[in-house]
Amino acid sequence: MQERLRPLIAGNWKMNGTGAALEQIARLRTLLEEAGDIDSEVLVCPPATLLHRAAQGAEGSPIHIGGQDCHADPSGAHTGDISASMLLDAGASHVIVGHSERRADHGETSQTVRAKAEAALAAGLVPIICVGETEAERLAGTANQVVGDQIDFSLPDTFGETTIIVAYEPVWAIGTGRTPTIEDIAQMHAHMRALLVAHFGGAGETALLLYGGSVKPSNAEEILRTANVNGALVGGASLLADDFFSIIVAA
Repeated sequence: MQERLRPLIAGNWKMNGTGAALEQIARLRTLLEEAGDIDSEVLVCPPATLLHRAAQGAEGSPIHIGGQDCHADPSGAHTGDISASMLLDAGASHVIVGHSERRADHGETSQTVRAKAEAALAAGLVPIICVGETEAERLAGTANQVVGDQIDFSLPDTFGETTIIVAYEPVWAIGTGRTPTIEDIAQMHAHMRALLVAHFGGAGETALLLYGGSVKPSNAEEILRTANVNGALVGGASLLADDFFSIIVAA
């Protein structure tokens, strides 16, 4: 039986929040400090415009701050993009790469995601690499193959030597309020674990596998008790500190 890994509860604010939203970081900090020892790592990934201020507000607390994306190059003529070293300089410790919204809206391939993950590692960030199938792919019975291919082509070869986190996000469950059954989640996470162990041996045993897709206070406890689910990547429910804290406690 797999030894319990310390879970990571990560909040992805996406394109939400101006300066006023930093009050939620302060509120979350207060809730965590009042609760005392919380057996989870906590990460908040705000928009890039808030990242530095969020990191300042979280300094000295259990809250880590992360980016939502990075460019594969360390610098250059890439107007509007942000490099991994810039995120690190702003106070980030992690970065999300390959989110389904990036894959769909910006045409990112798994090879692109891999390059971004490698850039994150080179800069000293922990990448959270997202994978997941569409509803059509699940209905066609190809979900395992799709996710397997994304893992094969999105993960750097240095996975076994570094800390890398994989987040499973069924695309059809993101922001819809719909979630797969617990059996579906357990099956996919077991499938991913087996792939990682086959590729990376012991490192695959201890890699964190997050579930993302309409995680909320009402379903978090059941999801987070599922085998091979080592945390959550939370969207909308991370925007309010009290809701996000409830998910952290459920872990």
